[in-house]
Amino acid sequence: MGLSPTASAAGVGYPAQIADIVPVTDSTVTIAGSIAILVLIGLSAFFSSSEIAMFSLAKHRVEALVEDGVPEAEAVRELKSDPHRLLITILVGNNIVNIAMSSIATGLFAIYMSQGRAVLAATFGITTLVLLFGESAPKSYAVENTESWALRIARPLRYSELVLMPLVIVFDYLTRIINRVTGGRSAIETTYVTRDEIQNMIQTGEREGVIEEEEREMLQRIFRFNRTIAKEVMTPRLDMTAVPKDADIDEAIETCVQSDHERIPVYEGNLDNIIGVVTLRDLIREQHYGEGDGDLTDVVQPTLHVPESKNVDELLEEIQENRMRMVIVIDEFGTTEGLITLEDMVEEIVGDILEGDEEEPFEFLDDDVVIVRGEVNIDEVNEVLDLDLPEGEEFETLAGFVFNRAGRLVEEGETIDYDGVTIRIEQVDNTRIMSARITIHDEEDDEATPEEAEAEAEG
Repeated sequence: MGLSPTASAAGVGYPAQIADIVPVTDSTVTIAGSIAILVLIGLSAFFSSSEIAMFSLAKHRVEALVEDGVPEAEAVRELKSDPHRLLITILVGNNIVNIAMSSIATGLFAIYMSQGRAVLAATFGITTLVLLFGESAPKSYAVENTESWALRIARPLRYSELVLMPLVIVFDYLTRIINRVTGGRSAIETTYVTRDEIQNMIQTGEREGVIEEEEREMLQRIFRFNRTIAKEVMTPRLDMTAVPKDADIDEAIETCVQSDHERIPVYEGNLDNIIGVVTLRDLIREQHYGEGDGDLTDVVQPTLHVPESKNVDELLEEIQENRMRMVIVIDEFGTTEGLITLEDMVEEIVGDILEGDEEEPFEFLDDDVVIVRGEVNIDEVNEVLDLDLPEGEEFETLAGFVFNRAGRLVEEGETIDYDGVTIRIEQVDNTRIMSARITIHDEEDDEATPEEAEAEAEG
């Protein structure tokens, strides 16, 4: 049955009539296919740059943009809230676009050449276009303009997710199943940045001149802070200055002045029974304005007793909460091992704070010869001198290392050799090693023959 005259007049007819308006020729197909390929290249660039921009933008920066009310920042946060689905969306969209380009290009080349040549031409031609304009250039731009580009493409990417939702859901589900079966875990679901990466960035920053050496050292100390225990920071018992409970105010003031301390512990009986701390300020106030009988207990302030294995970061919180400036360190038997002041913990971050005639912990006599105080921690010696002296549970300081190696008390002038390092005892006070001279030998010195060493010594 044919069409009615009315229908024919309205222009409704067979598909062939459309061809009469737009003739379907090889040239028409080529132009339409080329336009489609250009559009698809643009979409490929969009998805490729989206991946770089979205996953290079740090989470904390996104939160800052949202707090500042930056337009489209909320859309970026919503997309990054499910990074696995975001990645699936980008990959599905990018693969559909690239496959469509290859198919269209193969059809266009097939018009002018054989099927085999058309496949080769389409493969190499589309690969070149995609690498240049769909991958390399857009990704480079996204790296240079991560934040602005992420904000710009957030909404279009959200629309793409809605359009591709059926495929995204299917591939998201299949990917998660494969990860569970293989025991794998998507890298995008792990921590954005690790502790080691931050430390590597600090070292790189120093090499590139972004941060100074002093800044790098301070940042490195902060990272070590939570791994430091009270025993490594404390002033040992032998160096403690304290007064008995039955001492009077004048005696306590004299002890503070002679020891050059603002506060000292107060003990009852012996140092294993410390009852608190007195400050020079309170002692002077009590001496001049006090109404009591001059008893030291009137000005004693309570203190904390902490185990030697306690982490100093936790200890710092307790000191801040209790508003204390000094705590007592005890061992597992309750015996007093030493004390820690707030200044001791601050020095763990900013370095030694020397007062008055206090000696430097390191005195460089030459590039390879250093005088080191005996109470300096082994880890600090290793860091400053770039050594690898062992750090054992039996000792924490350079003096402890010397005693451990010697197996006995040592005297001034004795030397100990260890792994290309010579340690000569410089000063001993009774049984304590006050300082030692560390000489670092280079490889040439180590390789010298005994005859050469003897001749050099005689010379």
